[in-house]
Amino acid sequence: MPSNFLTNSTSTPTPDPSDSASSSSDAQSAAASPKTTPAEMWSYLWIPFLISLSKELSLAKAQSTIVLSSQLGTSDSSSTKCAAPDPKLNYRPVIGILSHPGDGASGRLSNASTASYIAASYVKFVESAGARVIPLIYNEPRDILFQKLDLVNGVLFTGGWAKRGLYYDVVERIFQKIIEKNDAGDHFPLYAICLGFELLTMIISKNKKILESFSAVDVASTLQFTENTIIEGTVFQRFPPDLLRKLSTDCLVMQNHKYGISPERLMENENLSSFFKILTTCTDEDDKVYVSTAHAYNYPVTAFQYHPEKNAFEWGLPMIPHSEDAIQVTQHVANFLVSEARKSLNRPPVGQVLDNLIYNYSPTFCGKAGKGYDEVYIFTQPSLAHL
Repeated sequence: MPSNFLTNSTSTPTPDPSDSASSSSDAQSAAASPKTTPAEMWSYLWIPFLISLSKELSLAKAQSTIVLSSQLGTSDSSSTKCAAPDPKLNYRPVIGILSHPGDGASGRLSNASTASYIAASYVKFVESAGARVIPLIYNEPRDILFQKLDLVNGVLFTGGWAKRGLYYDVVERIFQKIIEKNDAGDHFPLYAICLGFELLTMIISKNKKILESFSAVDVASTLQFTENTIIEGTVFQRFPPDLLRKLSTDCLVMQNHKYGISPERLMENENLSSFFKILTTCTDEDDKVYVSTAHAYNYPVTAFQYHPEKNAFEWGLPMIPHSEDAIQVTQHVANFLVSEARKSLNRPPVGQVLDNLIYNYSPTFCGKAGKGYDEVYIFTQPSLAHL
């Protein structure tokens, strides 16, 4: 192989006559042998490098592959025994969902003045996480309504429009009962969705005019986490890191409301700011910012201005996100409610639970109208004007 160090030598040795024969022989041998070019030299160096790299990639792939214990030959027959359930948890939780005035279909299904409904998407939302549902019919006799409240392990306030009269009073009284149950030592969760959040804002602030107008009807949006948000102990604690990041960049939640509260107004109200910590905000179509997720400091109460249940279970509005990530959002939010309900100490009589479950009612399909809910449960009560 040619060498610059050899060709650039400054001294030339005098040839020895005795070496002429051997030199001639060596020259002939060198002439017969092909010279190695720089390109060939680099090819020789690349081959071992590529072999080494291939081995490293194969090792990395093997390490990233999920290997079962049976594949490693380390399976222990004793490990196949199921662990005993945690006696502190209730593995048969029941959630009470409060009905809302009307039929959920602008009178197309029932125009009875005493009718109320629960959108089936809320029921499916709860059931998908491993709980059953008892409907809390808002205008049934108070003693029956609160007997049912004693049969459940948590409550969900739905979306809707009613902000006054009997419905407001019932929501306020149930909220007070929930606080009392928690203060007495029973871990009793509450989810307040859309209208539910708005009503809690009014009740806790003791100001029925505190809500602000926003333009967020039938739109999908991101969620923006507040600075230094601590998600431990909140609805977001079990979200995979990748999904948490996507919440801030992808439109994975459904907004459908005209009212809400800005972070500034919430923080200005002492009652609200001492009860709720703000987890996320959203921006409406007029670039106004509103609180979209709030979590109580001292109670298992979570409020959502958006609709986590719609992604997986409603199809009537065009902007509802149905991507795989959006469905995961629905599932994780539902899972948190039911995981909180499992901590409830309430163990009601089985017979009374069965008598009041939503299974005793049938949903009505109303999705053919191409708007609103796909299915609703409708309840008709006698007039309570005399009570």
